[in-house]
Amino acid sequence: MPEEGKKAPLFCLRGIDKDGVEAEFSLAKLLKEGRPMILYFYPKDNTPGCTTEACDFRDNMNRLTGIATVVGVSRDSIASHLKFREQHGLNFILLTDPDHKVMEAYGAWGEKTSYGKTTEGVIRSTYIIGTDGKVKKQMLNVKAKGHVDRVLEEMGKL
Repeated sequence: MPEEGKKAPLFCLRGIDKDGVEAEFSLAKLLKEGRPMILYFYPKDNTPGCTTEACDFRDNMNRLTGIATVVGVSRDSIASHLKFREQHGLNFILLTDPDHKVMEAYGAWGEKTSYGKTTEGVIRSTYIIGTDGKVKKQMLNVKAKGHVDRVLEEMGKL
């Protein structure tokens, strides 16, 4: 798990851009756009909490455009991401990490407890990565509802 102030783990994953075009995305390429990145990990497309979180990003894109690139990552397939994007009008990058290697590198994969049951899976997490490639803020076990307000608050402190 990367620590705040340390370099973010590099990645290269397939996904879709804000327009639904499939491509390969890397941390280095995304940071070349000259904006910090909000990299968030979520469990599954089209589930209640994940939809709430994604729609929160969608609805606040006017507050985020120009100050950060939003990237969501789950284990879901490209086809699932396309359907998720279409159903909810999502307007940011969605990446697929089917073998959860990137999630593991970021500490977003592991043991978690839900409704009293312990399982292994995606830990809802968000990282703010600066243009220098360093982790500026890590937010672990985040709550989906109102998450973007908390992210923007943290970005304001940087």
